[in-house]
Amino acid sequence: MSFIKDIINFILPPRCYMCEKVLDEDKGICDECISKIEFLNKAVCYKCGAPLFEQESNENKKILCGNCLRHKNKIIFRMIRSAFLYDEFSKKLILDFKFYDKTDLAPFLAKMLYVAGKDVFAEGIDIIIPVPLHYTRLLKRRYNQSSLLAKELGNITNIEVDYKNLIKRKKTKAQVECNVNERLINLKDAFSLKYPEKLKGKKVLLIDDVLTTGSTLNECAKAIKSAKPKSIYSLTLSRSIS
Repeated sequence: MSFIKDIINFILPPRCYMCEKVLDEDKGICDECISKIEFLNKAVCYKCGAPLFEQESNENKKILCGNCLRHKNKIIFRMIRSAFLYDEFSKKLILDFKFYDKTDLAPFLAKMLYVAGKDVFAEGIDIIIPVPLHYTRLLKRRYNQSSLLAKELGNITNIEVDYKNLIKRKKTKAQVECNVNERLINLKDAFSLKYPEKLKGKKVLLIDDVLTTGSTLNECAKAIKSAKPKSIYSLTLSRSIS
């Protein structure tokens, strides 16, 4: 198999997903493009994963941002982490993967998730669940990018991935078409569980591609919380900072 791969790479050499420069090895993205991605690997809020200012970061790794301090009793998630900032540069990577059939990006992106979630996995996750699509959107798009990420992450960690439990039972507008207030209403009661008993007492990890306002993750988490899990976590590829 290695010999065949060498022949394929000779005929069709691997290229950077971002700039299409030929690579010496199939590592996904060239060093120059990687340097342009703003990874969220510095000081972040212990709870929601939002980047912290330098003066907030200090040596306390469990420091909370202002929003989490104000609403700490209402937060469903024990911990949220994202791999990189959603900006004009990284947007191409996300959109190509999500809408333009670049499904071969999944293993590379899952490795980013794994690195970003090192403190999440240290908690001892029992089960991974991808954010689902409504079946009409899934038929149109033909794949769920969150499920692809969850599958690869399961392969890396040997943690069970549950694709069928969390469902989107209500067809909604795309979140990008809604303002902040509309996003909350748009997804209200849109998700439910088919087998809640499977999640009782478990540490559940929810996977999605982009965290914008958090509406999608929160609505999914509400459905999962009804099953009385031990704790709920989330990992997203990117995070939008307003």
